[in-house]
Amino acid sequence: MLLIGDGVMALVRPEWDAEAWAVGPEWWKQSMRFFRRRPALTRLIAATQISTGIWWALSQENSGEEQPGQQRESETLRAA
Repeated sequence: MLLIGDGVMALVRPEWDAEAWAVGPEWWKQSMRFFRRRPALTRLIAATQISTGIWWALSQENSGEEQPGQQRESETLRAA
């Protein structure tokens, strides 16, 4: 969900998104300034981020594997 949310923020306001992540060591801040000056590149990365987040969520859903903290539907019905 973080990938999708951050991707949407970067797609809508790329400068704000880069600025929001500009915390930490100087080399990281310089990286974020690079992206702040290049909104088209930031939007391209954001679209990739959103697509990857959706793909990942769907692949987890379709894999049939349970995620931590999830119960199967039959277990939920039995508990009720």
